[in-house]
Amino acid sequence: MIKFIVKRLFYGFLVLLGVITVVFLLFNVLPGDPARMMLGQRADQASIDAINKDLGRDKPMTTQFLMYLNDLSPISVHDAENKEHFLYLSPEKYSSYQKLFPVSKTKVVVLKYPYLRRSYITKRKVADIIKETLPETTVLAFSAILFGSFFGILLGVFSAIKKNTFFDKFSLIFAIFGMALPSFFVGLIIAWFFGFILRDYTGLSHVGSLYYTDDFGDEHLALKNLILPTVTLGLRPLAIIIQLTRSSLLDVLSQDYIRTATAKGLSFYKVVFKHALKNALNPVITAISGWFAGLMAGAVFVEIIFNWKGIGYEVVDALNKNDLPVVMGATLIFAVVFVVINIAVDIIYGVLDPRVRVQ
Repeated sequence: MIKFIVKRLFYGFLVLLGVITVVFLLFNVLPGDPARMMLGQRADQASIDAINKDLGRDKPMTTQFLMYLNDLSPISVHDAENKEHFLYLSPEKYSSYQKLFPVSKTKVVVLKYPYLRRSYITKRKVADIIKETLPETTVLAFSAILFGSFFGILLGVFSAIKKNTFFDKFSLIFAIFGMALPSFFVGLIIAWFFGFILRDYTGLSHVGSLYYTDDFGDEHLALKNLILPTVTLGLRPLAIIIQLTRSSLLDVLSQDYIRTATAKGLSFYKVVFKHALKNALNPVITAISGWFAGLMAGAVFVEIIFNWKGIGYEVVDALNKNDLPVVMGATLIFAVVFVVINIAVDIIYGVLDPRVRVQ
């Protein structure tokens, strides 16, 4: 089992390394001068050169990549004395760190928080921006996958039980529409109809975040603002989970052990919910785990439509301003979420099913 876990962790590390490499190369070949963005078009050349030196853009691409890897790694090597060295342990960058052990006269191994650079526009650390916005996106994604999973499994089960009835056909049509319609279109319709046209009846607003600030500057929790974006974001996984649960349950119900349980006199609903459903949910759980990570990245359009101040909203704003460090940091966070969830699901499957470990 330990070998299986180490193997999955190694594969996850390779995936992250590949994502980091692609992100670095992609955003470093884009046109634009970060120094001019930070200082303005009237900046003098000396100030521009100073900013480029601070960002490491005056160095070869390979050196910049090594700097980027060193900044992202929680355990890294830094020069504690020479301020001109590209691996200098700058207090401005690494506000919280712990020196572990020296590797030379000036270089030490350091345990630190990953440094995701600073925003070109606000000058704030990207890690601080993500720390503020990621919780709201996580809450939205978790609510959406919870909504989609609960109602998707429920409708999928009853669709399989009521096979070829009106309920079954209606569920399938609903699932097809749910998969076909893009989230941004559904979001516009839901926001307009429930949050604008029917606002007096529903009490819901077409815009709003998880917290609102009153006239005195105090923040208050506004859970009702979560309803419309949750439904919008959870509609597509809901549709897929309906079809997946239905097809998987129908396949399990045709197995010999189900017919044996029925022949022993067990009630139909006891056979379905106690014996068949738990075996039918394996592919559904896989889909749910993958969708949770996907919803965090896919919440961008939904957050814009409902003015939900999450990381997706911040990414779109950064793209409009060409604020590349924020976009790069958010992309890496999404990649980490994908990898961590996939590794966790693989390990859980390895614990529950020994055949997975053998494969």
